[in-house]
Amino acid sequence: MVTVILNGYKRPHALSLQLEAVKSQTLPATNIMMWQNKGGEFNSDLVNSTQHASCNSNLGVWARFSYALNAQTPYICILDDDTIPGSKWLENCYNTIQHYDGLLGTIGIKYNSDSAYFPNNRVGWANPNENTEQVDIVGHSWFFKREWLSTYWRELPEIGQSNLVGEDIHFSYTLQKYLNKSTFVPPHPLNDVEMWGSKPDTANSLGNGPDKVGISQSPEMFDLFNNVYSFYIKKGFKTLKNSI
Repeated sequence: MVTVILNGYKRPHALSLQLEAVKSQTLPATNIMMWQNKGGEFNSDLVNSTQHASCNSNLGVWARFSYALNAQTPYICILDDDTIPGSKWLENCYNTIQHYDGLLGTIGIKYNSDSAYFPNNRVGWANPNENTEQVDIVGHSWFFKREWLSTYWRELPEIGQSNLVGEDIHFSYTLQKYLNKSTFVPPHPLNDVEMWGSKPDTANSLGNGPDKVGISQSPEMFDLFNNVYSFYIKKGFKTLKNSI
């Protein structure tokens, strides 16, 4: 039913936590795949327990969405390497997509302006929502129908575009443009953290930890976020604020 795709870079210490969380899902993953960019020494036994591919360079955040083309299930869930889902996350996503036929994720962003990426409002594990909520883009985890990958790759990133940002807004943009699909965050109820796509304690410790490998932690990345956001706005991406 669902293939889970992990992304390895510079957090080898998080892999055991991720695998334990994925293998404990109430809706079991049919297959676990892993894309590994160059960086970090990973436990070979853990890596080899997945369907694994590695690269001798860092291809950034886009490569896992091409690796996902190898999945053989109707649904796919991609996880960032600092994202540890609750045990009911896949079940939550599967139930949600039956009623909200769009891209799902554990952190959603609602933009305040068409001219700047920041500031924005977040929904999901960092700001829990009791009910499914529509957002502009999602991140940290993406749950979607495998067939939508053909829409994702219907437009390619620009030659020379940074491979460190933009994969998230690109997905919401292409689904909106070609399939008229929206983007949502499934329920993250306060009384059941197991339904969440990212447990807040580990999200904060891994994402904001001393390793400082998180893309969003880097001040120089702010310009890249703004540039890629402006790029997709000019291409016609409609935010919720602009759709009112």
